[in-house]
Amino acid sequence: MVKFFGNLNAVLVAGLVILVAIMFALHGGAMDQGEVYANAVMRYLHVLSGIMWIGLLYYFNFIQVPAMAGIPAEQKPAISGHIAPRALFWFRWAAAATVLTGLIVAWLTNELVEALTLRPGFMLIGLGMWMALIMAFNVWFIIWPNQKKVLGIVEADADAKAKAATTAMIASRTNTLLSIPMLYCMVTQGLLGG
Repeated sequence: MVKFFGNLNAVLVAGLVILVAIMFALHGGAMDQGEVYANAVMRYLHVLSGIMWIGLLYYFNFIQVPAMAGIPAEQKPAISGHIAPRALFWFRWAAAATVLTGLIVAWLTNELVEALTLRPGFMLIGLGMWMALIMAFNVWFIIWPNQKKVLGIVEADADAKAKAATTAMIASRTNTLLSIPMLYCMVTQGLLGG
């Protein structure tokens, strides 16, 4: 058991095997329904990537950033050199996957235009989508470019690194702020409309 659970790839493959078994056992007949089944799969991938994205957003804001002040200077390179770059890789690609799968779901349900134009009945999901798009923009075009300076991936002097850290923190906290109403809009659209 220790060998199996110590191997992340084995655990992920086993999880996928169980997922596929459940999909075929419980919904095998639905696979011939094309768009309905594609919608279900895209919704699943949307939620899965969204959990990764928002989970990492919360990890950065509730754990890593507050903890950095108390970490001895000689230990900080372990975070900035190994943990943060890997976490930021998954963070930005989870953001991209969440947005892409969300747009596909909206397109498959013929709600994309209605949601993005905030038409009545689609206001909640539309607001959630716009907040998510702002958040994804922040990830790719504000947080990531500035974090590259902070982490030394891109050369920058001490003043530029300090400014980049502040800019990245403000964008990240903006995303944390937006995540709260965004999640509400996403999960209540089907129940409350809008």
